[in-house]
Amino acid sequence: MQKGLVIRSTGSWYDVRNSDGHIYQGRLKGKFKIKGLKVTNPIAVGDRVQFDVEDEAENTAVITDIEPRENYIIRQSVHKTAHGHILAANIDQAVMLVTLALPRTSLGFIDRFLVTAEAFRIPTTLVFNKTDILSDEGLAYQQEIMALYENIGYHCVATSATEGQGVDAFRQLLDHKITLLSGHSGVGKSSLVNAIAPTLNLRTNEVSTFANKGVHTTTFAEMFELAPDTYIIDTPGIKELGLADMEKEEISHYFPEMRDRLNQCRFHNCLHLNEPGCAVKDAVGEGEIAESRYMSYLSMMEGEDNRR
Repeated sequence: MQKGLVIRSTGSWYDVRNSDGHIYQGRLKGKFKIKGLKVTNPIAVGDRVQFDVEDEAENTAVITDIEPRENYIIRQSVHKTAHGHILAANIDQAVMLVTLALPRTSLGFIDRFLVTAEAFRIPTTLVFNKTDILSDEGLAYQQEIMALYENIGYHCVATSATEGQGVDAFRQLLDHKITLLSGHSGVGKSSLVNAIAPTLNLRTNEVSTFANKGVHTTTFAEMFELAPDTYIIDTPGIKELGLADMEKEEISHYFPEMRDRLNQCRFHNCLHLNEPGCAVKDAVGEGEIAESRYMSYLSMMEGEDNRR
């Protein structure tokens, strides 16, 4: 029996690195279910596992057990209703790449990601990439959006992979941590990583101007070592981010500005919808909670289209 770290997942096979740095092609032993968790992928990149070497010549192994997770980030499965898909496990932080043009990341999408990370107490930074393509008006809007999230407590960084702007700040953000990198296709994840670690030479694609959408370049989640003790997990570009494993009553707990007002509503079980004496709605009316954040909250409560 050996212990290893899952560094790549291709669906049915997993690259597992042992303590000596040797990488085996691992597969799961039989039907593998995690108690109480309905997921399309029982194992995720970042999982620490136990395995037996199956065939030394073929370099294959059988994964027999998953060690308890410190945390994980999950989204609703796009293909299987009522199931989740784990993006990564055992991470120190998440970095969401955002672009306000080519392609545009909606505020609703950002908020869903933040709520998902908050549910597992995973610190998240928003990196606003492609600032070089924004007009003066676009740059002013970006400043406004960054201020909105910084006021709630989220660290924001502006970058341009092509111009080198903010690249050092991005590199420092990752030091000595295991970081999940996420965002839509086409936001420049691979370009930014290549700017700080050219030897990785991640594949990049142009954004399709016809549809203003990114072309998928990452097909499987994969962990890369940037430096000793510094790892990133690159995930396929996400189009949709449905909330998984979340009750309506708890969603407001994952909005820091709503959480701060939890005991101030007239009713202790207030859902901040139409109830009288709601401190959250009062704060929205007074401009203390951004309207866009409240609209995201309503969208999540109503289970609406999660791509907006």
